[in-house]
Formats: sequence, structure tokens, C-alpha cells
Amino acid sequence: MADRDLKNREFVGRGLHFPLRVDSHGRLALTRGASEVEESIRVILETAPGERVMRPEFGCRVWELLFDPRNAATEAAVVEYVQDALKMWEPRIDVLSVTLVDDPNLDDSVMLVQIQYRIKRTHDERSIVFPFYIMDEPAE
Repeated sequence: MADRDLKNREFVGRGLHFPLRVDSHGRLALTRGASEVEESIRVILETAPGERVMRPEFGCRVWELLFDPRNAATEAAVVEYVQDALKMWEPRIDVLSVTLVDDPNLDDSVMLVQIQYRIKRTHDERSIVFPFYIMDEPAE
């Protein structure tokens, strides 16, 4: 069983910790397994297309909505753009759902995007909540 778990972790992979930091041995810190996948999801969602050198199409179009008003059309676009970006750029997962979470303690400029996904190799189902902020102007 331990051998199988090791193979699954190797398939899921490892990568540089984001944001970059140094480990206790003075080397760049790495993440492995499910943590690597979660960091990859965050990098995809936090990157606007055009920001990444040599791969200008990489990222999530959600940042195009930064100055749009918060309404049903904007909320639907957020869900669509997140789904599309993850399906395009994170082949290690199946996106199960992308929904907006209502939190009465937050103002309308914050949208909490809940992403439920399954790591293909391990069948491990996980969830992550990503905050997206818009510059919605208050109604007069």
C-alpha cells in the first residue's frame, strides 16, 4: 500500500512552493502531492492572461471582470472563466463544480468562488475557496 501511495504522489508531482520561499536547508521550498495541485490552482486563478512570459494565454480570464458591476451576468462569467481555466491548465484534476458562496459578512465587492475537484490519479476529492474582488461602484 505504501508503494502505491508513493507512486500516486509522484504522479501528482511536486513543484516550487508559491510564493517562493527557502526551506530549512537553504534550498527553494517544494510542495508535493495534493498541496502542489492546490498551489497550481491558485497560480492559474491569480494569473491574468498576458502576464506570464512565453505563455501569454496562460491564466484565468476572471480578471477581465475586475471593473464590471456585480450582477447575475458577472457572477455567471466568473464561474465560466474559472471552470474554463482549470480545465485548460490543470490536467491532473476533474472539476466537479464551481459555485459562488454567499457570505453575509462580506460586502458585494467580494465573491467567494468555491471549487470542488477530484485529483484524477488518487480520486481524492477536495475543495478550495478562492476570493475574487471586483471594484463594483455603489448604487447612487
